[in-house]
Amino acid sequence: MIVKLKRNPNEKEVKKLINFLNEQNVRVDETVGDRYTIISLIGDTSSIDEKLISRFDIVDKVIRIEEPFSKANKKNHPQPKIVDVDGVKIGDGNFCVMAGPCSVESEEQIITVAKSVKENGANILRGGAFKPRSSPYAFQGLGKKGIDLLIQAKKETGLPIITEIMDLSDLDYFNDVDMLQVGARNMQNYSLLKELGRSDKPVLLKRGLCATYKEWIMSAEYIMTGGNENVVLCERGIRTFETYTRNTLDISAISVMKELSQLPIIMDPSHASGKYTLIEPLSLASTAAGCDGLMIEVHNDPENALSDGPQSVTCERFRTIMRKVRKLRQCIQ
Repeated sequence: MIVKLKRNPNEKEVKKLINFLNEQNVRVDETVGDRYTIISLIGDTSSIDEKLISRFDIVDKVIRIEEPFSKANKKNHPQPKIVDVDGVKIGDGNFCVMAGPCSVESEEQIITVAKSVKENGANILRGGAFKPRSSPYAFQGLGKKGIDLLIQAKKETGLPIITEIMDLSDLDYFNDVDMLQVGARNMQNYSLLKELGRSDKPVLLKRGLCATYKEWIMSAEYIMTGGNENVVLCERGIRTFETYTRNTLDISAISVMKELSQLPIIMDPSHASGKYTLIEPLSLASTAAGCDGLMIEVHNDPENALSDGPQSVTCERFRTIMRKVRKLRQCIQ
């Protein structure tokens, strides 16, 4: 990081600034020129807030050379991260498919879908128990009962389970859940992210609807600085001017995130498209682009689903998708 001072700065103010910078656990080098004074900060500056430096009246400009994230930075951690979810590995060549209904609706529904997706190659069972919905009148999920049904489905199939956590007050309900999901709306819920950083459970972090790549990584950084480095990123589509699809799947996120971070990234074509007919082509495109896995909504009766029926594929269609994904992966490996 470089700090450029205004012309002819007051020496007393310069000393105050340097004393402040010395407290940031970095090396401070001062270069005094004919016209300007430049202060260089050498070391890990990722945790230093530029605004705290800019508040000094003598500061003209603060230039960040290093990225503001360190834990999730590939420069600092060049080896691809492998996240283990109850024996299922994600990342560095380990391809994972998370499949299941948008919402857990009943024992019969979740058991039927769980058995089917496992039979067709899914590694992890997904299902919503606490549902963030745009309308307060829409189905909000079964809550604790939904988690109990997921646990029952795990006992019958052996599949690890993932479900979304929305509120810190619900954390105790998730003791037997294998992976915690942070939804797009909570990507910048920093209180939640900090608490999950103290958890020993892997976290799936979905990208916010309008989040930049670096904002997304900084949210992962919040979790990782708490001590939990088992984070998987999930691209689920971003909001654009296009209204034909529910969102727009950002395929380029795969390459960008693999360039910036060591964390695995999976793709969610269901929420990206909002249309079951697009799940197969988007799954194949994502696989070809090098993602570490897929999250696909599967329902045994989509037409009567209590949530997101239009973007849920049938068990039969999921079987076809998985067959094509396996063939594609054999070609590109």
